[in-house]
Amino acid sequence: MSEAAGNDFSHLPPGTAGLGHFFARPRRVAAACVIFLAALGWAYLALLVAGRGGPFGGIVDALCRPLPDGSLTAGSVAIIASMWSAMTLAMMLPSASPMLMTYAGIADTAARQGTKIVSPFVLAAGYAVVWLGFAAAATVLQIVFTRTALLDAGMASASGLFSGAIFVGAGVYQFSALKHACLTRCQNPFPFFFANWASTPKGVFRLGLKQGFYCLGCCWAMMLVMFAVGVMNVIWMAGIGIVMTVEKMLTGRRFTHLVGLTLIAAGVAVIVVSVATHWPGRAG
Repeated sequence: MSEAAGNDFSHLPPGTAGLGHFFARPRRVAAACVIFLAALGWAYLALLVAGRGGPFGGIVDALCRPLPDGSLTAGSVAIIASMWSAMTLAMMLPSASPMLMTYAGIADTAARQGTKIVSPFVLAAGYAVVWLGFAAAATVLQIVFTRTALLDAGMASASGLFSGAIFVGAGVYQFSALKHACLTRCQNPFPFFFANWASTPKGVFRLGLKQGFYCLGCCWAMMLVMFAVGVMNVIWMAGIGIVMTVEKMLTGRRFTHLVGLTLIAAGVAVIVVSVATHWPGRAG
């Protein structure tokens, strides 16, 4: 019999019994997982923002400022990596909630039938590993962009053409076959879990990895938009996170294509403004 299959906790102290009943419900655990980890990411980002413009005198800006040769110190790289890791938790875990709740729903049913189940935390851990890998890759990209002067010392885009190209690229990807294949998996994870169900921590961790890769294939281009709008722009972080979450909760391609058209239009506008600003004499 599984621990989650309605065990009797009446012999335990009230506080311990309450925890037992809570953790015996996979749906509650999944919801707590999303809320806690996403809140942790947002809290850390809030501290970084406070360090930039608050009473700490721009500590984060000072740490992330490139050296005269365009390189970064080990401390700078560590701050940038931690920042991208927090961003992935804050932005991607809410969008993963349909997947986690689907797993929890199946686990709930399995637990009532006396089948052994694994905590949704293990699934979330596998998912998070993929996005922490993305955070590492984004850190390397930021270092490259900083050294090539595409990003300034404030981690904002230094080129309208660069920003416009990212917007257009992300918009075009919204229409790609890979995007829609991965998005379909994210929108409807039930068949995947039903066909690949696992009852061991190792197996569930692998399920999380696979779902993480589907999510990465769906959302990597949208995440790169942060390079175009300013890596520490919390308003854009929240906006992009909401768009990705809504996209996974809907079905069909209409919303995805609308987002793609909006990104392409924004990118073209940024490029036109950039060209007009740098070469005003050529407008006629």
